Amino acid sequence: MTNILKQALILSLLSTVVVMAEADGPDFFKVTGVAENDTLNIHKEPHAKSKVIGEINFRGDCLKNLGCKSGLTFDESMNLSEKEKAKIRKERPRWCKIAFDGAEGWVFARYITESGCSQEIRP
Repeated sequence: MTNILKQALILSLLSTVVVMAEADGPDFFKVTGVAENDTLNIHKEPHAKSKVIGEINFRGDCLKNLGCKSGLTFDESMNLSEKEKAKIRKERPRWCKIAFDGAEGWVFARYITESGCSQEIRP
């Protein structure tokens, strides 16, 4: 293989890795589905009985995504029936680790959605 072809192949592979890294999920979330008179709890650990270490009001935005766990895998979301998906969601609820207003902890993913917030914009 010539040097030019080798370099093109390497660049192609590197650009694929970069695109995959950016597709991991949103950079920021916002609160959704929380009543106006309620708050979203930030937990120390990813389960409902864990200590609450903070709260976010129903309009909370710019929650930095630090990673999510549990929930459906991509394969499960593409191949299982709705009934099977519902069973897994109940058995393995999805929690996301976030940073917001000086607190870092876990929130129940049912109450967050992707935000258009950028790092330069803070609430």
